[in-house]
Amino acid sequence: MTSEVKADDQEVETAEQMREDLRPWFNPIVELVESHPAGLDWTEYFGNQNPVELDVGCGRGLFVHSASRRNPDRNYVGIEIDYKEARRAARRLKKIESPNGRFWGGDANEAYTKLIAPGSVEAIHVYFPDPWWKARHRRRRIFNDLFLAGCSRLLKVGGHLHSWTDVEEYFGGIESLMDNHPDFKKLLAPEERIPQHDMDYQTSFERKKRQLGLPIYRGLWQKVK
Repeated sequence: MTSEVKADDQEVETAEQMREDLRPWFNPIVELVESHPAGLDWTEYFGNQNPVELDVGCGRGLFVHSASRRNPDRNYVGIEIDYKEARRAARRLKKIESPNGRFWGGDANEAYTKLIAPGSVEAIHVYFPDPWWKARHRRRRIFNDLFLAGCSRLLKVGGHLHSWTDVEEYFGGIESLMDNHPDFKKLLAPEERIPQHDMDYQTSFERKKRQLGLPIYRGLWQKVK
């Protein structure tokens, strides 16, 4: 395991780091909503007209960090309800002065309803969402009819929704919702590939699960109307 990955697992935000201004790489959703009451304009926010992709529940932000460096002609926003995780992820983007990667802290549903314009998103990624194992907590799962309606509203026609999980039962529920939604068409899911190094995974959670030898269930759907 590389030293970067070890730091990723052990890093704790210090008091000084908590005071660090991480803008524009980190913004609380509530502040963005207050400063953009009519909604966000992506061209103004990123300073370009490139396609925008969202990573909902981005955790430590490995996907946004890697994808934004690999695809400089696309913009990426990671949304994470845990402010500490989002700030830690943003700190890495600040170090490389990323022009096309951002992290938002807060509830994705608030961003969906108050901030992001309909039909303005090229792709939505939902990787390893919290399974909320206990039956009485299942209602907290992010994948439900309301969330999917929001995804459909934000995605452009032809846009894509990606979702991976290591929980087979949860993936079955995601598939059922997606496969039966009239706005989406199921596509062939990406095949598992051999990582070239410890940071060559879609997310840090994928790295953890695959190194344990656990299967990953992958889904890909296209917005068709």
